[in-house]
Order: sequence, then C-alpha cells, then structure tokens
Amino acid sequence: MVADALGAPLDVLVVRKIGVPWQPELALGAVGENGAVVLNDGVVSASGVGREELDALIRKASHDVEQIVAELRPMAGPPDVTDRVVIVVDDGVATGATARAAARILRDRGSGPIILATPVGAPSTCASLGSCFDEVICLESPWRFGSVGRHYEQFEQVSVGEVRRLLGGPPA
Repeated sequence: MVADALGAPLDVLVVRKIGVPWQPELALGAVGENGAVVLNDGVVSASGVGREELDALIRKASHDVEQIVAELRPMAGPPDVTDRVVIVVDDGVATGATARAAARILRDRGSGPIILATPVGAPSTCASLGSCFDEVICLESPWRFGSVGRHYEQFEQVSVGEVRRLLGGPPA
C-alpha cells in the first residue's frame, strides 16, 4: 500500500460517483463528505437527465455517502489535514468527478498541497485535474482509454468491511 511504503497514516475519503442511469460508469458528477457536489456539466447536458432526476440521484448518492461515513467513523471525525500534504489515491480517473469532489473536500478542510496518484486515466482528464490538485501522477494515460475497469483484470467494488479491515478495524 502507498501509506505503508511512505510510512504515512491511512484514511479514507468517502466520495460516490453519480452515474448516468443507463450507463452507470459514465459520471454525471460525484458527491462526497460534507455535502460536496461536483457535476460534469457536459455529461449532464448530453445525457438529457432532467433537473428533478439529477436532484434525486444526488440525494441518493449523498445518503449513501453519509451511511458509509457513519459505518467507517462511528465516533471519530475525519483526520485533521490542516496544512498537511495529502495524497489521494484513486483506482483510475475517467471523467475525474470523484477526484474533483475529493479535492474540494480536502481544500475545504484546509489541507496543504494535494497530490493525486492513479495508475490509469483518460489523457484529457489527467491534464485537467491539474486545476484542482497541486500534482497529478498518472502512470498510464492511453489514447484509447474507454473506462477504468478495462484496465484491470478484476474490478469489483471494495466492501465497507474490507475498508474497515484495511484501516485497522474490525471487518463488520
């Protein structure tokens, strides 16, 4: 793990993609802790998803984020990142919505420099993320990107229990 290799503390920042209903891997945007909402205006416009449906999707994703945060941090709040360098590790970036939401949350919490580290990302997205991160490290940025999942042999969701285990707590 990155945290182990750096001898740094590990924590989780909960963000949730808001997928286009008929193409869930394509992000209309993302929501995160503390009510952060980031929309991909071009995707929203091209999708034809109306305002009421979008608001409902945002509410559902926000509810999911709140539940996950409650499960992962039942008593404690998020770690203090004030003036600290933070490395956000993402499994890959397609539209960058979840990464942008993470950056917004961390900036709102007063973090120091924020670095995004990802193994794979869409070329234009990786380039554009420089506007909200102090540094973007993307190991591969293939011209024919497609989706994040295409670049993995196995690409399943990580359960809350597994996240708890990785954070050093009981699996559930």
